[in-house]
Order: sequence, then C-alpha cells, then structure tokens
Amino acid sequence: MRRSSLASLAFVTGLAVTASAHAVEVSISCSALGQEYEICKQGVDAWAKKTGNNVKIVSTPNSATERLALYQQLLAANAPDIDVFQIDVVWSGILGQHFTDLTPKAGATIDQNFPSMIETSKVGGKLVAMPWFADAGLLYYRKDLLEKHKKPVPQTWAELSETAKAVQDAERQGGKGDFWGFVWQGRAYEGLTTNALEWIASNNGGTIVDAKGDITVENPKAAEALKLAAGWVGTITPEGALNYTEEESRGVFQAGNALFMRNWPYAWSLAQGGDSAIKDKVGIVPLPKGGADGRNAGTLGGQLLAVSRYSKNVDAATDLVLYLTGPEEQKRRAIQGSFNPTLPALFKDPEVTKANPFMGDLLTVFTNAVARPAAVTGDNYNKVSTEFFNAVHNVLSKKAEPDQALSRLDRDLKRIKRSGW
Repeated sequence: MRRSSLASLAFVTGLAVTASAHAVEVSISCSALGQEYEICKQGVDAWAKKTGNNVKIVSTPNSATERLALYQQLLAANAPDIDVFQIDVVWSGILGQHFTDLTPKAGATIDQNFPSMIETSKVGGKLVAMPWFADAGLLYYRKDLLEKHKKPVPQTWAELSETAKAVQDAERQGGKGDFWGFVWQGRAYEGLTTNALEWIASNNGGTIVDAKGDITVENPKAAEALKLAAGWVGTITPEGALNYTEEESRGVFQAGNALFMRNWPYAWSLAQGGDSAIKDKVGIVPLPKGGADGRNAGTLGGQLLAVSRYSKNVDAATDLVLYLTGPEEQKRRAIQGSFNPTLPALFKDPEVTKANPFMGDLLTVFTNAVARPAAVTGDNYNKVSTEFFNAVHNVLSKKAEPDQALSRLDRDLKRIKRSGW
C-alpha cells in the first residue's frame, strides 16, 4: 500500500522524549470519541516516558463502520503503518488473522479480566487482543426535570415514551422550543445495531442470530419493538437523530436539550465536566425493559488492543498493550474518563467508585448485557450487522413497515448464511 493511501488518517506529533540508543517508534490507533483521544494520549505518554520509546498516535474515524473499513484496507495490504490497533469487541473474528497471539506475553494477567471479555478476544484459541475497557448501553436521564415534573424513572420503554412526551411538552410550553424527550444513535451504522438490538432483546425478540447460528430476527416481538422506536422519531426524538452517532446525541443531551439519552458510560464524565450545562443533574440506570415480562438489555460493548502481525516492532508494541491494559492504567482511565475496567477488582476500588458513583452497580449491567451475534457469525458478522442496521433504518425513516423489513432481512441473512457462517 502506498503511503499516500493513508491520507485519511491523522498522524499526530510523536511524543517528545529522550530516546535511548535502542529506542523504537510505535504507532497506535486511538479513537477520538469524547475524551478517548486525550485519555489515550496520556497513557501512551506515560509508557513512552517509562521506556524511552516514541509513540505516534493515529486518529481514526468516530464511526465504527468507517473505522473497520479502514482497518480492513490497511491489514489486507499487510501495511506496517499501525503497530497497535484499537478494535471493537466484535471485530476479533473479522480481523484476528492479522494479529499477534498475545497469550505467551500476557500470562497471568489474562485471568484477571472478565471471562466474557477474554472470550471475545480469542480466535481459534489464540488471544489476538487484550481487553482495554468494557461497555454496555445505559439510560441517562435528567434528575432535576423528573423531580420538577414529578415523574419516576421509567422501567419500561412504554413508560419512557409517555414520560418523555409529557416532559417535552411541558418544557416547550415553558419556552424551550428545541427540547426533546429522548435522543439516541440512529445513523445507519454499527451504533444503530447496538441500539436496535437493545430494543428487540429487551422485548424478548431475540438477538438477530441465536447462539446455535439460527436466524431468529423475523418475529412479532422484534416487529413490536421496532414499531415503538419508529414512533419516537418526530415525536419525542428529532428526525435528525436518524443521522446521530454517539457524539451528536451527547451534544444535544449535554446542552440541556433532552430528558433521556441512550449512550455508553463514557458520556458520564463529560456530562459532569465543568463546561457541562447539566453537571450534577444527571442520573444513570439500566435501559428499560420491553414490558412487564421483558428484560433490561444493554448491548455488550468495549474495546480491545491488538498487535499487528505486520509490525516491525512487535515486542515494543506488545509491551505498550500490556501497559495500557494493566490495572494501574485501567484505574486511571476509570477515574479520569469513566471507562469501565475489564478487571472486576477495580469495580470495588474506593477511588474508582468515588469518581464514578454509578460504577459499583454496573457489574449487574454487564452480567445482563446482550452480546451481538459476532462469535457465531464469524467473518460474516459485518455483513449481518450491515443488513440489520439498514433494515432498521428503513423502518425508522418510514420507508418500510417492521414486518416487511424483517421479512426482507430474514431473506438476506439466509442468503449470507447459505454457505455457512
């Protein structure tokens, strides 16, 4: 691959450290979502200072779909330009063949992590990445506004819909014409897969493809969930949300223009920042159930760090990964950026829980989290997810009825599975 093909990547100035005679330069891709870039930079700065090596940070697209496409392009060309890749938990099966087995170097640290996070980091028995932080979808709400309008925290999606409409109408009558009831991630990308999976799974509509590999998405419960969500658009959710990612929805909520928001835990520390219009006015709870017989179902997320097989500095890159995923760095990230550790012991750390009062309760959220069907669909997961979020987007934008969209989706997924997952 020619170097010019990397023009879409932003190479940030290498760290100014005094290099030893054996110093090397390691490049790492870091997301720029929210505080991620700055928190990542602080971590690699510390490692560079400790080792005397140089680090080059590569800023990648916020959209998970765009980032994956870029990674696939680079790795397919065996490009050595990035040594350490930040990857989503569902990409191990898609990209794992390009990564180094970290098992020998990781050693005993492997068992310190959530078993589910380690399992999602393995391909063919090889540990192709180390867990960096865990995620699950959460419901953010304005404590002050629920109290003002004497409304309880909703337990079901139907209750959320009703409360969002009532408070939205009251706030608009009070002069806030741009106030909305509920914001979330509606763009046709991986983020919509996570949102829609939460709606469907919480309504007992399954997980698109079950653990045995059977396609289950065409069912009445799934259609019911999508119908409810489509009804939000233009009523309690702005139509512009059909192009929202995490940051657009956070921007609306943090500016004080929404009652509820679905987002990942990273948004907490930003909502509590000194420049936030809603500082000390926000609460977090598990996402609502689909109904009285439903369940709380936040989609399991998180990020891993992997070392490229095409790296010219595999040992240094591996050392960087083990440093960034170690307990000291995970604790710092939890305190400064609200990133959920992948090490259960840190959820009981007094300094971590002081900085993030809600974090002690998140073990339950992770226990009940719903996984995307990445493991069972393997290399085909990206195709499955793309078909799913496009079908859902058609329903939300009123281009298709839920039953019609799910029927077509079932047909398309069977076509993908024809030769096996």
